[in-house]
Amino acid sequence: MGREEYVLGIDMGTSSVKAGLFTLTGTPIAFADATYPLYTPRSGWAEQKTDEWWNAICKATRKLVDKSGVSPSAIMGMSVDTTCCTMLFLDRDRQPLRPAVMWMDVRASKQAKEITATGDPMLKYNGYGNVSAECMPAKVLWIKQNEPEVWEKTGYICECLDWLTHKLAGELTASIDTMAPRWYYDRPNGGWPLDFFASFGLDDVVEKLPQDILDMGAYVGKLTEKAAADLGLAAGIPVGEGGADAFVGMVGLNVVQPGRIAMITGTSHLHLGLTEKEMHSKGMWGSYPDAVIRGLHLIEGGQTSTGAIVNWFKTNFCGDIRQLAEKEGRSVYDLLNEGAQELPIGADGLLALDYFQGNRTPYADPDVRGMFYGLSLSHTPYHVYRAIIESICYGTEAIMQTFRDGGMEPDGIYISGGAVKSAFWTQAHADVCNLPIFIPKVTEAPCLGSAILGAVACGAYADIQTAAKNMVTIEDRVEPDREKQQEYRFYYEKYKEAYLDSRGWMHGITARPQ
Repeated sequence: MGREEYVLGIDMGTSSVKAGLFTLTGTPIAFADATYPLYTPRSGWAEQKTDEWWNAICKATRKLVDKSGVSPSAIMGMSVDTTCCTMLFLDRDRQPLRPAVMWMDVRASKQAKEITATGDPMLKYNGYGNVSAECMPAKVLWIKQNEPEVWEKTGYICECLDWLTHKLAGELTASIDTMAPRWYYDRPNGGWPLDFFASFGLDDVVEKLPQDILDMGAYVGKLTEKAAADLGLAAGIPVGEGGADAFVGMVGLNVVQPGRIAMITGTSHLHLGLTEKEMHSKGMWGSYPDAVIRGLHLIEGGQTSTGAIVNWFKTNFCGDIRQLAEKEGRSVYDLLNEGAQELPIGADGLLALDYFQGNRTPYADPDVRGMFYGLSLSHTPYHVYRAIIESICYGTEAIMQTFRDGGMEPDGIYISGGAVKSAFWTQAHADVCNLPIFIPKVTEAPCLGSAILGAVACGAYADIQTAAKNMVTIEDRVEPDREKQQEYRFYYEKYKEAYLDSRGWMHGITARPQ
């Protein structure tokens, strides 16, 4: 009998990196992580340093090898995922000229407005709405306008993903998975939209942009001797082209064919699906050609605040429940879920809006905020918690409806992240959206997704779809309750009306200096 073979996935998030080791059938062997700091030198700015990234990656990978007991020589392939639109400006020797500008950095809001004002046809990818300050053109325009000395020395503009792949394999490539959604790269229509860039003053940017743009899972090169020594791995491991964390999470959920929706949960929700045909609709991001699977189009929706609201509520308003949980040796969330489930749909007349940090989709409205209507002296923390969960589910359904309006009919939601831990939350999503919820065995979908890309790169599987089919296991299925769905419908309609009726009023308050 031959020895067991493994694949490695590295998942780089905003504050930490996670390394995961898997068999070629997707069984997790071990995970390890390490953290790095985030720097916010000014309001709206967010930066990180590449040497601190690399130190953390090396720490996590070495810890993983020790923890797993697996010989590095048994690792057949590897790949990575990172945050998207975390950008680096490199000199001609491929060395960083300044700290990385993080995805969440919004210093380029003025530049984003300038780009939006062009009204260019490329804005179809933004749901015909506002260009985000997180996207490549806005950040690059900011650097050109505000740091001309950096701009002049810049030989290469790349993603965090591209930098990491270069550190591993010595090749400077880019992934279609990040270029299409956030860099406006349009492969079917010739690649870089030169006229679009020129319309807002970036006519000279293309010479600095990646030229070698690969599909996810494509073979990039072998792990170098230097990288292997740093990481505690064996040199020569095939390195596969990676992607953005959420999009790689689709691979780790086996959402690699039309109809399925990946819902990546955590601080926020991200909703992702694939379509056979190009489609653009107001309030929906995309569709992006070839971004995950060549020949298919990626659509995207997102809620800015979901898990963050739940955590805010738990931290600030659940003192008594926390004391009870400590006394019983249980989780605060267990008690909140139990109490909320005893209440009726609609939380006894309490309705919430989940726009604590604005609305990402379908309204693309950064100037609205969270709201509760119907508070009475009879309401308890459990009512408030239930109203929050219901509002998040209504926000998800609003995005599903946008997908339907655009021409894509979801047939199921595949979920990963924190919400998986709450049966109440997953059931409520199923009931409100009238869709089954599929729960995977491995909830660290981006990490598994990266490992799957590594399996493709080393030739263990012919393509992403075959690899995902063999490496992703669905452990549970939550069916919608049709009767509850009808009950939720009344409150869902009121949720939508609340935004439409009060947005002008909210804008007026938000605009007032604080």
